[in-house]
Amino acid sequence: MRGIYTAINDIRRRVFTEVARFAYSDDHDYKKLEQLPYQMLPGEEASYRESIFLERAIIGERLRLTMGLPLRSMDQHAPLSEGLENCEITEKYYEPPLVNVIKFACNACPDNQILVTEVCQGCLAHPCQEVCPKKAITIRHGKSVINPDLCIQCGRCTTVCPYGAIVRQERPCSKACGMDAIESDEQGRAKINYDKCVSCGMCLVNCPFGAIADKSQIFQLINAMQKGEEVIAIIAPAFVGQFGPKLTPDKIRPAFQALGFADVEEVAIGADLCTVEEAKDFLREVPEKQPFMATSCCPSWSVMAKKLFPEFSDYISMAMTPMVLTARMIKQNHPNAKICFIGPCAAKKLEASRHSVRSNVDFVLTFEETMGMFEAKKVDFAALPKGEPFTKGSSAGRAFAVSGGVADAVVEAAKVLAPDREIKVASAQGLKECRKMLQLAKAGKYDGYLLEGMGCPGGCVAGAGTIQAVSKSTTQVNLYKKQAPVKGAMDSEFHINLGIMDAAQEENQ
Repeated sequence: MRGIYTAINDIRRRVFTEVARFAYSDDHDYKKLEQLPYQMLPGEEASYRESIFLERAIIGERLRLTMGLPLRSMDQHAPLSEGLENCEITEKYYEPPLVNVIKFACNACPDNQILVTEVCQGCLAHPCQEVCPKKAITIRHGKSVINPDLCIQCGRCTTVCPYGAIVRQERPCSKACGMDAIESDEQGRAKINYDKCVSCGMCLVNCPFGAIADKSQIFQLINAMQKGEEVIAIIAPAFVGQFGPKLTPDKIRPAFQALGFADVEEVAIGADLCTVEEAKDFLREVPEKQPFMATSCCPSWSVMAKKLFPEFSDYISMAMTPMVLTARMIKQNHPNAKICFIGPCAAKKLEASRHSVRSNVDFVLTFEETMGMFEAKKVDFAALPKGEPFTKGSSAGRAFAVSGGVADAVVEAAKVLAPDREIKVASAQGLKECRKMLQLAKAGKYDGYLLEGMGCPGGCVAGAGTIQAVSKSTTQVNLYKKQAPVKGAMDSEFHINLGIMDAAQEENQ
């Protein structure tokens, strides 16, 4: 639902804004936190649900998650601010689980049911009845009726109904999950199987009741800046247009400095380094040592591959991700600085919490969370001066944000390194399609190929932390990449820094 500003988007944004405003204030009186649900939802009448008390309870849990706190137990009394003193430290990382279901916000949607709707015309042909392998459909009072005890949800009836009157009803969060990680608890509410979950966040943005939310580091990040820490933002290439038309790329630097950041750098630099290393990996390993190679930059894709296809773990490129490489480069010159990745991705939060990454990336915020910070500080984008533009990342590095961009960049770099080498590419977007691609690879269909996987349908521009419509983001990123003064990753001034690359590879191994 990116690009459509719904009531759920409004609630999320307001929560992010209020937490940011609380963090920016000099007075961290926890009693003020208790008042926030009442300030955000004043009065006695409910706006979204059947009860104002329920609405405030949900807001309260969202506030806790945004502060980095766990959900409270529903059967025990606890103040909204319980445990907050443990979150005031700037070194605070997410405690699992990252993605959470607020149980009393869940609608307990029915899942995977075949239903006959009112559109049924009771036609004479009744093809639905004829094709049903279990004879689960009967005609009553001129309408088709499905016996749920006999139905096996094969869906044949849905495909043959001439009126489209028979539908498959799926729980939206479950339908969006490419890992089949959404299950039901004893009351029919959504429950996440964390053994399967890769924190892609697709359930979060597809729940029409706003019952799923992830934890944030807004509070910890602002605390660090308020305490005088040097915090440098590194921003993913998908940022173009995410904050509205008035925050153009040439205003990004002064806009983030207005939030308290010391400086901003584009992650396209790290994408160039990742590109070169993956090109070298492919040319060195395929097909002599392994049948194919998969890209490594999308954390939900790579974690999914390792969970479901452990035999392919060694076939995923060992190159560190653009986020980590950019952070590592900056810390070479600013060893005492803290690094905050600003991007579209919920799974990057999970990646940054790994011990091998924590020394490089201190905070991860999504574009949506960052927009809450801009609103808390009342930053007027139109009034901002133009700042120093981004000129170091290549066009290929900026294209990492869209599906197909990673593979294109790697192939382009490989052609420079080995002009006579032909590289075949297969790509997939969305974890369900990524799983299908790996199944075909398992069957030997992609021997000799470079496989690009993107956990979100559309690529990074469709991440769970994005704001604008995916199609619009794709168009704007493609335009932005054409404006890059550096065209290919091999033209980057940074790719010759092999020390960074070698150190990154050794740590990842």
